[in-house]
Amino acid sequence: MNPFDLTGKVAIVTGGNGGIGLGMAGGLAAAGAKVVLSGRNQAKGDKAAAELGHGAIFIAADVTKKADCANLVAETVARCGRLDILVNNAGIAIRKFPHQYEEAEWHKVMNTNMTSAFLMSQAAYPHMVAAGGGKVINIGSVMTWFGAPHAAPYAASKGAISQFTKATAAAWAKDGIQCNCVMPGWIDTELTEAARSQVPGLNEMVLARTPAGRWGVPADLAGIAVFLAAPASNFVTGADIPCDGGYMSRG
Repeated sequence: MNPFDLTGKVAIVTGGNGGIGLGMAGGLAAAGAKVVLSGRNQAKGDKAAAELGHGAIFIAADVTKKADCANLVAETVARCGRLDILVNNAGIAIRKFPHQYEEAEWHKVMNTNMTSAFLMSQAAYPHMVAAGGGKVINIGSVMTWFGAPHAAPYAASKGAISQFTKATAAAWAKDGIQCNCVMPGWIDTELTEAARSQVPGLNEMVLARTPAGRWGVPADLAGIAVFLAAPASNFVTGADIPCDGGYMSRG
């Protein structure tokens, strides 16, 4: 048996129409999974699915809304027959100092980054049980462990998703469901492109601190997605796994 073979498996990747989500989706599709990308932008999503190939499809959803999450999962199962893998990747950042945020901005970041993972995991759970097990891959951040003056709600949401991952891992192990959290470092995406223009010196800091000597790219996340979605990780659950070019190795 190939421990990394995903043939016959079905995966949902939220925020999968770009950035880290699309990079992970590429790995899953190449390993044999049927991939359902989701996001709010239909045109962008359709283009991403076409570029991904391997029979990938896009289903529009606002994963901060419980009804949309339920509909996304139900439509996936209706069209693909099952659900085995969930990648909770949808995320945003609003960069301000802590005293500058409006309450609505705080909730927008927390709902997009954390509440969406809770709602999607709840919706996916019974279908994974019916499939005999499953894999939940949540996207955290090295900001779980590092403070940044411009990222209070983002860091709080990523710390929360780490703890949520541990809770679901403990609760659902008996159902054959493994839940893990990938902690990306600085990855070159639309999200971080904005950060480089908003945070003076960020690019230089990242390059100086990262032993790999570069920013990551979305494709760097493909391999860890396959590992955590495949039988290879059946005894790995509740883990926080950095994918950061060595950023965390520097004291």
